[in-house]
Amino acid sequence: MKKSRYSSSRQKACQNCSISKAKCDRGVGRCNRCITRGLNCTYARSHRVEDSTQHTLPPNNDGGPCSPASLTDSLGTGFGDGMSSMIGSTRFSDFTSIGNMAMPASVSGSPATLSLNSGRMDTAPTAVANTHLPRNAQDREDILDFTGLELLCPIDVDGITSRWMNPFIPDSEQRIKQYPTSIIAFISRIFKSYAGSAIRGRGILPFIHPTQMKPQVPNSPLSTCLSLVRMCQHPLPGSENAAIMILQREMDNITESRETYDDISLLAAFQAYLIYSMVLYFRLDLARDHSLRHTMITLQELAHASCKRGLVCATDQARTRPRWEEWIVTEAKRRTLYMMYLFDSVISTQENVPTYLGTELQGLPAPASRTIWEAGTRSDWEQSYNLFLAEWMEPGLAIDELWPIPAEFIEVEIAKRRSRVDHWLEDIDGFGTMLYAVVSCTHGGVKSCFIMDICKAYFSTC
Repeated sequence: MKKSRYSSSRQKACQNCSISKAKCDRGVGRCNRCITRGLNCTYARSHRVEDSTQHTLPPNNDGGPCSPASLTDSLGTGFGDGMSSMIGSTRFSDFTSIGNMAMPASVSGSPATLSLNSGRMDTAPTAVANTHLPRNAQDREDILDFTGLELLCPIDVDGITSRWMNPFIPDSEQRIKQYPTSIIAFISRIFKSYAGSAIRGRGILPFIHPTQMKPQVPNSPLSTCLSLVRMCQHPLPGSENAAIMILQREMDNITESRETYDDISLLAAFQAYLIYSMVLYFRLDLARDHSLRHTMITLQELAHASCKRGLVCATDQARTRPRWEEWIVTEAKRRTLYMMYLFDSVISTQENVPTYLGTELQGLPAPASRTIWEAGTRSDWEQSYNLFLAEWMEPGLAIDELWPIPAEFIEVEIAKRRSRVDHWLEDIDGFGTMLYAVVSCTHGGVKSCFIMDICKAYFSTC
């Protein structure tokens, strides 16, 4: 049979950029786009394909057949490079189906599988979660399994779901938190930028772990959310109300389905609901809407349901390294929880309602270091976490160590706390910097200066 003119692949971009129709710089090893999004970067292999012909794969160095390159490395970053909205003029690209829209071929198509007996490529339908066929042992290690997570909840989560009642039912143990006007403005600007990043698909929000953007959890509430909010980028004139109705309908769907979610899906639902709320508040001008307080109550209920399933890894008590999947869930959950508390403070300030220190969160770890959070592979994460355990002979910094120093502390205790905070500052990411800026400028502490502390931390790493 005559060979096809294009039987040899002429594709030069990597698989992820090709699927997303994005520009690829064809970097050695991994392109910059895949590095930024924490994706596996693979390039198409040039090989002949003939109709009705079986091909034997060339042997590898060990004499066995080579594994084929996965053609479904990723759906993109979760934000996509464009989408077809019900209102806007952009188009879907990297997301799972919403409503009646078709699922991309990279997910719904039948993946190529390898027949070990014949050494040839066959095509057979498999589940979506199994579309990744590992090329080597490293790929197998990076496949995430979010089942059987061993998590603990060390705090009273009932204080989260009842937080909205604090201004109406005074408690002598509650401590009012006085935010300076400049800090409320700072938090609002940061949250508005996060909402804008979600709408424009720029990067990954700092409370969403990069691995959550991989297509291993199809039809996740988070992927649906990041698709829908894209329609708010360039809405048609007069379509804002329709956009609001669509987002609120999806928020209602999350509320109705929360009892059916597993750990990772419930976390995704919590994150999605927070993003919807931020977009409605900061981008669609619902700041004065009376339903926003009801939205915050529902958000706190979702936080309660998610946090009740665990906020720390069970291995933390023994000071041993947990599974990567366990750490991802707990760290992302805590970051989302801290974001929700800051969002609640903004809304309460707008409504002239007092805000209270989140004493129910006492003992939870502060945001993890940038190195651990941004580790792109299991081996990199394990190496970073082992280094963290070696450097922190005592438990890592707790969130309440960033709060006002108790009056009964003596000089030795104050110096120790300051030293621990300085150590934590040496390797924090943008989220940790933002959080420290808020607590430092709000509570002050002892001889605390945000700019000096940050500069000191930067120079200590040189």
